[in-house]
Amino acid sequence: MKVKVIFFAVFFGAILFSACGSRTSGNKQVFHYNEATGIATLDPAGAKNQSIIWAVHQLYNTLVETDDNLMIVPSLAYSWDVSADRKVYTFHLRPGVFFHDNEAFPQGKGRRLTAFDVEYSFNRIIDPTTASSGAWIFNDRVDDDHGFKALDDSTFQLTLKVPFAPILGLLSMQYCSIVPKEVVAKYGADFRSHPCGTGPFKFRAWEEGQAMILQKNENYFEHDSTGKRLPYLDGLKITFYDSKATEFLLFQQGKLDFINDIDPSFKDEILTKKGQLRKDWQGKIILSKHSYLNTEYLGILMDKDNPLLQNSPLRIKQIRQAINCGFDRRKMIMYLYNSKGMPAESGFIPAGLPSFDSSVVKGYKYDPVRARELLRMAGFPDGEGLPEIKLLTIPIYSDIASFIARQLEEVGIKVQVDVIPKSLLLEHTAKSEALFFRGSWIADFPEAENYLSVFYGNNPAPPNYTRYNNPQFDALYDKAMVTENDSLRYKLYQQMDQMVIDDAPVVPLWYDEVIRLVRPNVKNFHANGLNLLELRHTYLDK
Repeated sequence: MKVKVIFFAVFFGAILFSACGSRTSGNKQVFHYNEATGIATLDPAGAKNQSIIWAVHQLYNTLVETDDNLMIVPSLAYSWDVSADRKVYTFHLRPGVFFHDNEAFPQGKGRRLTAFDVEYSFNRIIDPTTASSGAWIFNDRVDDDHGFKALDDSTFQLTLKVPFAPILGLLSMQYCSIVPKEVVAKYGADFRSHPCGTGPFKFRAWEEGQAMILQKNENYFEHDSTGKRLPYLDGLKITFYDSKATEFLLFQQGKLDFINDIDPSFKDEILTKKGQLRKDWQGKIILSKHSYLNTEYLGILMDKDNPLLQNSPLRIKQIRQAINCGFDRRKMIMYLYNSKGMPAESGFIPAGLPSFDSSVVKGYKYDPVRARELLRMAGFPDGEGLPEIKLLTIPIYSDIASFIARQLEEVGIKVQVDVIPKSLLLEHTAKSEALFFRGSWIADFPEAENYLSVFYGNNPAPPNYTRYNNPQFDALYDKAMVTENDSLRYKLYQQMDQMVIDDAPVVPLWYDEVIRLVRPNVKNFHANGLNLLELRHTYLDK
């Protein structure tokens, strides 16, 4: 099989993918990008990080998906009904959707997708033998006896134990991609490198550590507004250079169509401190910026029974609040991140979600006078008698931690920055052994519940790393989960977010942004809050 893969990589790559420049020679449109971290699997059950999610998104479809505004829209299901008790979701599947051709099918031709494929795919996620990192999606949420059921070929039913308003958001995750049983059975563990879905592109070849080839699915079911079948591109070539410097050089040479994010080593060469393209780059490349559902923060352990907190000043709310308003988020983002992101001066829920409203949820701005007043109220005027506080962080965020420590010292709060490996920090936070720590929370799906679950008292660590426990917050959370009306649920989210900010178990730092450098000839290539790689409408202008 390896010989076959290499053959395709050489043959197909030489014919279709090796053209340089605009790479549209021979009327073939091939999109190139590099994945520095590699791709571990093409099995949706293992879609746990961005590199896998991007590739899986090209090969598979889900029942529902998110649009550019992060709203849930139809995909394989063209409509759905919800029962009066909001526990039963009945999905009606599109006709005429076919899996990619595969040797596992009769005569090698892809067969039509049915509701039984949905039932199989979801049961596969929760099957312990699959060992899916996405099993948590359905754990303790789906009815044990009749959770997943195909009523007929075109109708699928999902039954919950209790109402859970964000369930559609969960179903839009790549874990919930629909796979064919025959192909999984044929390849077993090797399904990771023999994917078969219904997506806009189909698998062609993969030489691990070198490149991956995906080819246009000529039978893809979606069309544009003029009736033209999607996608427009003829294929993708993904390279795996692990050097960001090499990646940037290839982009400069026109051999890559875009770069996701800017490596810190050359951000100052490309961006001004205000986050704009420097003059040398204007007209040569396009800078694309979009809100990204990621909140960077500092966490504070809140478990009063934990010995670490017994004699710590962080047990006092005014001290936590003083830290929140004792440093300048705007200056921090401008000088250390070239304005990549938005200062987190509202809640923990990031900009980009529909429930975000900075006029409703009031966070902390830089106010050294207020910080000193809070210290005085806590019994430490000008910081006198206040013990030094240790902040745990990881190497790539040491500059951020040092900036915050310097500014907090000016108001009377002494912080010792302790830089440790990421694996050790994760271990400390999971075991509630970190009193004050750097963290980030990236959305799994486009719903504020994903962020508020971080503070739900019944949740362990993760996600509740701070061990925050507030019965009032939990009551609002439970109410929100059974509130079907979006507007009413968003108001509950905002109340919870403000409650967290007032209690200050976290110090929000900034709301992240997707930054992409794009070649000028790449058209209809848009970023979104989940930073999905969306290529169905993308094309290359000659």
